[in-house]
Amino acid sequence: MAADPKDSPRHYYTLEEYFALERTGDARYEFWDGEIVCMSGGSKQHLRISGNVYFGLRRQLTGGVCEVFTSDLAIKTPLLPPYRYADVSVVCGETVFENVEGIDVATNPTLIVEVLSPTTDTRDRQDKRKAYQAIPSLMEYLLLAQAVPHLTHFLRQGNDWLRSDYGDLASSIVLPSIGCVLTLSDAYLGIKFE
Repeated sequence: MAADPKDSPRHYYTLEEYFALERTGDARYEFWDGEIVCMSGGSKQHLRISGNVYFGLRRQLTGGVCEVFTSDLAIKTPLLPPYRYADVSVVCGETVFENVEGIDVATNPTLIVEVLSPTTDTRDRQDKRKAYQAIPSLMEYLLLAQAVPHLTHFLRQGNDWLRSDYGDLASSIVLPSIGCVLTLSDAYLGIKFE
């Protein structure tokens, strides 16, 4: 009889093993307290939503002082080292990079977007949110659900973060830190909800 994989001892990776994989692998990975999590791939809904948001922001930001990035950009998170990969991010002004073990990591995002999935939902809402919100330059954090049209918007107001939730596809969300507007209908373009 075969052993149940969940009963097998878990291998904990070192940061050195993680960096070796990051430098040589074709995919992107995040390090979570000894666990290495592949961040590549995702559902077609995830890809469409993040692509829609990227496209919408890029269209509005072209020619300005802010630049939008895809999920390939590593973002330094001092509270959750070494760095994270957001689905979409925006940097206003010159992007400041720090080289972390051969990886160019942005240190000054203005806005970060995560598209929630069943495997990342809890981390995106809790650990990643706290790590991102500790970045001094970050002014806004957006979470978009996949299964239903829903966006959670966190906006920095001094030392506090104001939360707003939107679930109507006709909603328009003003993003003051980057001078853009995101409509839920644009973010969810091509998505069919059950």
